[in-house]
Amino acid sequence: MLPISAAALAALGQATGRPVRAEWSNDGGLTWMPARFGSGQVTPDRTAEVRYAASVELLDAPRGRHGINSVSTEVRLFQGIRVPRRDVEWIPAGRYTIDQLKRTRLGVALDLLGREDIVRGAELPTARTIGPDTAKACAEQLLGEALPGSSVAWRSGVKADTQMPGFVVDEDRWAAVSGGADTSGTSTGIAASLGAEVYCDARGIPTFAPVPTLGDPVVWEIPRHLVTAAPSEEETAEGLRNLWAVTGDSGSGGKPVGPVFRWDDNPDSLTFAGPNPVEDPLAPQRLGLPWVRVRTGRYTSALITSIDQAGDVAAAQLANSLGVQASLSFTSVCNPAMEPGDVVLVEVADGVWERHLIDSNPYTLGGVAMTCQTRTSTRRL
Repeated sequence: MLPISAAALAALGQATGRPVRAEWSNDGGLTWMPARFGSGQVTPDRTAEVRYAASVELLDAPRGRHGINSVSTEVRLFQGIRVPRRDVEWIPAGRYTIDQLKRTRLGVALDLLGREDIVRGAELPTARTIGPDTAKACAEQLLGEALPGSSVAWRSGVKADTQMPGFVVDEDRWAAVSGGADTSGTSTGIAASLGAEVYCDARGIPTFAPVPTLGDPVVWEIPRHLVTAAPSEEETAEGLRNLWAVTGDSGSGGKPVGPVFRWDDNPDSLTFAGPNPVEDPLAPQRLGLPWVRVRTGRYTSALITSIDQAGDVAAAQLANSLGVQASLSFTSVCNPAMEPGDVVLVEVADGVWERHLIDSNPYTLGGVAMTCQTRTSTRRL
């Protein structure tokens, strides 16, 4: 969760005002000019190509080379919280590049994308080799070329000093940093090879973070009186994997790493894969567990060079593909400090609390409510 004072968090339901601040810059964020905010909404979403997207209308905004334009302008937004006897507390609501600009009667309407879009657009003009070096050095080189002067955040739990072999980046800079495949189909991605994820946070800072899990600390408890609409629940098995096999493929005649396996070993989970689905796949039959079903995922990358690294990746892949079979959609009092990936405790019925991981939490700037899409693990009764 973004920084927010305990007083503001406790008073979200009694906030007396929710002002919005908008600013724009044409020099990469060295200087920022104020803009009159008209209306808009922000969509933080962990499952989208950019972590933050927004649509806003700015009033009486200058246009052109020295004003707001779709080439060089960046926009940043802030959601304020005004509570009695305190100054307005400003929460970052994203830093953006302009995807589309439309002139309106009162100003300009903007479709905005997070700064990941700048990195995606900065494709390499020719293939080149990155590394060998640490993951931190390789990633910051690729990001620094696309976002000059930007810092890179490495959250606790990400092994930034992991040694990366030399690897070829064909074109796609963002795929080399985050995850994907090159033109030959080989898995790439520094973050993926660390068992991490990378995104630009609400301040626009490229951030490497561990893949969130339901075991992470709860950042906000949401009682029934803060839930403004009845929760809607649904289930799906799409994307579910309860066993992962991860291999490091040197691709140059070297000895491959792994495979390393990780599976759901919790017997109380609906996605339980059995005691050892790799070496003892008949155990569920022998132990009388007819409901056990194995759904296998595989991941191979030339950037994985050790068993420990493969284990981290397998654990991250498992965390990212479990718990998706039960989701909850609810509308609550708007907490602009909440981020995708946060774990919350929701009172879904009187006295019934569930842990949920936030996938998306869009909200209208200046509004009092937000809609949360979450996922959780389903327990066998």
